[in-house]
Amino acid sequence: METVYLDTHVVVWLFSGEIDKLSNKVQEMIEESALLISPMVVLELEFLYEIGRLRYKHEEILSSLSQSIDLKVCNLSFATVAKESTKHHWTRDPFDRLIAANAICNDSVLLSRDKKIRDNYHMAAW
Repeated sequence: METVYLDTHVVVWLFSGEIDKLSNKVQEMIEESALLISPMVVLELEFLYEIGRLRYKHEEILSSLSQSIDLKVCNLSFATVAKESTKHHWTRDPFDRLIAANAICNDSVLLSRDKKIRDNYHMAAW
């Protein structure tokens, strides 16, 4: 089974039931793959909650998705991911850089609607 990483917005849409925001290709990959997120997604979810853009804390979101789609947080060392992220200068957004680097370290697909990520990581898909 292929492993794919989910970008933060994909996690939010899955949790909120906004499946229609996902392309058919993404929906199919989610159904057929082992699903991981970078620990940076966890932090970004919490930031979004803190600034009022999400109504639920990261624990609630991840607990729900862990049960419904077996979503897991990647346990690759932060040092490894951070080192990889220093090679990618296409964004100044630390979340995007580390989320992409996490998938790159494992040579895995990253599901993201973000065009900048897709333009700069050959295995990013939408």
